[in-house]
Amino acid sequence: MRRRDVFAGSLALGGLAAGRALASDPTGAGLPAGSGAGAKATGESERTALPGTIPPLVPIRAHVDQIVDIKVCLRPFRPMGPRLDVERIGDKLVVHNYGHGGSGWSLSWGSAEIAVGKALTALPRQVAVIGCGIVGLTSALVAQRAGLDVTIYTKDMLPHTRSVRANGSWTPDSRIALTTPAGPEFGDLWERMARYSWKSYRDYLGLPGNPIEFRDSYILSDKPFGSTQEFASTGPGDYASNGMPRSASEFAHYSDRIRDVIPAAEVIAGHDNPFPAAYAKREAVMIFNFGGYGHLLLSEFYQAGGKVVIREFHTPADLKGLKEKVVINCPGLAARDWWSDKTLIPVRGQTAWLPPQPDVKYGVRYNGVSALSKSDGILIQGFNASGLGEMDGVGNSFEHADRVEAENAVTTIGGLFSRFSPRRG
Repeated sequence: MRRRDVFAGSLALGGLAAGRALASDPTGAGLPAGSGAGAKATGESERTALPGTIPPLVPIRAHVDQIVDIKVCLRPFRPMGPRLDVERIGDKLVVHNYGHGGSGWSLSWGSAEIAVGKALTALPRQVAVIGCGIVGLTSALVAQRAGLDVTIYTKDMLPHTRSVRANGSWTPDSRIALTTPAGPEFGDLWERMARYSWKSYRDYLGLPGNPIEFRDSYILSDKPFGSTQEFASTGPGDYASNGMPRSASEFAHYSDRIRDVIPAAEVIAGHDNPFPAAYAKREAVMIFNFGGYGHLLLSEFYQAGGKVVIREFHTPADLKGLKEKVVINCPGLAARDWWSDKTLIPVRGQTAWLPPQPDVKYGVRYNGVSALSKSDGILIQGFNASGLGEMDGVGNSFEHADRVEAENAVTTIGGLFSRFSPRRG
């Protein structure tokens, strides 16, 4: 099946031909764009890691009989990028904030800053936030910091939302938009969200429990890597089975615009490479520990006087019963049903979880599989299982676990470390 045919089918499922007012102001027109400073790569030659800087690495213990959980995440993707426009529903001003694809965690603070800024134009004292995923929760906190009384209306609390089924690493342009539907203006808006989020996350570094931290990630390949331009700042889902970035002919990528603040990857020389792969690189990746970080955000929300009401919405008319006149709408993929937004396309992803291994403090990507050690377990994720490259999972709303897929991914990592030596040569 050709990539073009698969994507055409997904667009049909998403109803992109509708051309409705839902797509109006998709880039937040009228808002200041990102600075663009340092946006392009510097052109520096690829750097090799200094000898002796690869620490002794404890092997990851990956066996299929250790799988404790399999999580399926349906990312809420919109080809034109996140929905951040405003509309009136009766006497309510509704500010939309959803459709971030695989970048919800990464862009949540910047997206919230834009949404709350639009809500403030109505000079409210109270605001309702719909949804308690990561985008809804950060929107609520940004609104509180602006001096507003906030109530979250949600069907599920954060630990039970689709948000916590994600990868949990910094991937700010992972399937965030398509180049043509998003248009040239979206890059500036994306940069604004990415830079604001990056700065906000730095405030949570070094706190007890490490809610946010950096981990070394080793990208391995049996074949030579391409150029640094192709490689750096690419999310774990953007690599093919040989460790090379996949084609980005459909999906938009903007990581070059923030390369001045994102740690660059560096080559590991052969004598320092402890892995049974001919080529290796290392990069520092920001990760989100869902348990500790989520608990910290919820505690901050409650301490600032925030309230949560468990409630499910079925149509926009259900907003009529809310006392708040301003609503920030952050339902994620649920907007496809309750707001009838057919521009949303589900993008399926799956992670397998092994028990925590506290002595493992790094991640690897090899042969189409990513493994990352986090405080709540070893996350293992396979990519490109269907052979569709970046189109893998697009339009797939199957939300049940695929045990075979999980076991294949775990077996790949287990096989890698069965040949692992802490020091080679």
